[in-house]
Amino acid sequence: MTPTFGWSLDYTGARRRVSVVLPIVLLTTALAATSVQASGYDAASDVNSMASTTDYTGAQAWWAAGYTGQGVDVALIDSGISPVEGLNTPGKFVYGPDLSLESQAPNLAHLDTFGHGTFMAGLIAGRDSALTAPYEAAPASAYRGMAPDARIVSIKVAVADGGTDVSQVIAAIDWVVQHRNDDGLHIRVLNISYGTNSSQWYGVDPLAFAVEQAWDAGIVVVAAAGNSGYQAKGSARAPDFVAPGVHLQGLRVPGSWIDNLDGKTLLGERFMRGSGTSESAAIASGAAALILSKFPNATPDQVKRLIRSGAYDMPTQNTRQVGAGELRLATILSSPLPASGLPLPAAVGGGSIELARGSDHLTRDGVVLKGERDIFGKALNADLLAILEAAGNSWSGGTWNGSAWTGNSWSGNSWSGNSWSGNSWSGNSWSGNSWSGNSWSGNSWSGNSWSGNSWSGNSWSGNSWSTSSWS
Repeated sequence: MTPTFGWSLDYTGARRRVSVVLPIVLLTTALAATSVQASGYDAASDVNSMASTTDYTGAQAWWAAGYTGQGVDVALIDSGISPVEGLNTPGKFVYGPDLSLESQAPNLAHLDTFGHGTFMAGLIAGRDSALTAPYEAAPASAYRGMAPDARIVSIKVAVADGGTDVSQVIAAIDWVVQHRNDDGLHIRVLNISYGTNSSQWYGVDPLAFAVEQAWDAGIVVVAAAGNSGYQAKGSARAPDFVAPGVHLQGLRVPGSWIDNLDGKTLLGERFMRGSGTSESAAIASGAAALILSKFPNATPDQVKRLIRSGAYDMPTQNTRQVGAGELRLATILSSPLPASGLPLPAAVGGGSIELARGSDHLTRDGVVLKGERDIFGKALNADLLAILEAAGNSWSGGTWNGSAWTGNSWSGNSWSGNSWSGNSWSGNSWSGNSWSGNSWSGNSWSGNSWSGNSWSGNSWSGNSWSTSSWS
């Protein structure tokens, strides 16, 4: 039994990204009618456990040398994080702003009703609360991610069915860039485990432009490819390298939307399996955090070139599909940082927000969010936005694109929230929403099942999140 790796295309098609991850073996079989419970799960005998994955990728060699991700913050723009075991050690994560449509429900804000963000956070930097260094000497049953001492900064954009809009994602990226060095923060990696099928040229695409600002600000951006394989058409380019992405052991959020899916494979009470470019992106983000814990002043270009230099060449695979090859960290543990390389021409932004969405759209009250506007229905001038992003001031306190999206300060370990005023893109007031009664209680969700109860209805979900199955 051998580990299966994934490839990744940069979802933006832009040039200055660590892009990695979509399963080489595509999962095309339909989901089974019911969930599968793996009885007597034994992480020691599972080649896809995180104990095994951190071993064969070489992460454990970095731990043994003293590099565990300490001092590196990884921003996770996703569906939030729920404090399950493996992520509930004090200081393991902080909540940035909740920019999702669930931010208006106090019982849902910041928490992961979808179940995706928590899974990604665990792969990147999970660590059981009783686990202490040396992590490589711990039994396989002790859960740890690629960079067990890195910290996650969670920026929630998605609701229980995965629904979000490109305007929310761009706002989240901008927030990460402009708050990366807030008091106590040191954001050096940004994980983006989703994508769009936009064919807009990256040089003007607003989503690609926002990502490029993060890269230029010194943040290693790791983007998932999506699960439909290498796209030879449009603006997509070859991946940089491949990383594990199939049947990985990850943290469960009991009662979440994913947890209620038919066909998932549960691994006891705490874990489940996940497959897709989402998972591979998270593995790569953890790898980047390890490198930055050794080389804290490394540029994103240097981190990418270092990983590529040690990747295992896969001669039987098309390099347009697998890039430099398979992620291998042990081979570069003693390598010096490479030069950054020649600068590339800067993107200009100013393209279409609607084209950046591709075919994925939010719907509320039967009204589809389309055109050059954000979730508040306000016109979004991409030319002006690009100017503000380049100057580092597209956010003003808690205001983005003229609307108050969130609070404007830290309150303990969370960014403050805000009650949305005015109307959504559908023309109806935000204050008139009826929110679900589900809430996080202890280690699981209480109340009714999330299945079929997503507030946002038809939305950016499913295939837009780069996870092909949970089996």
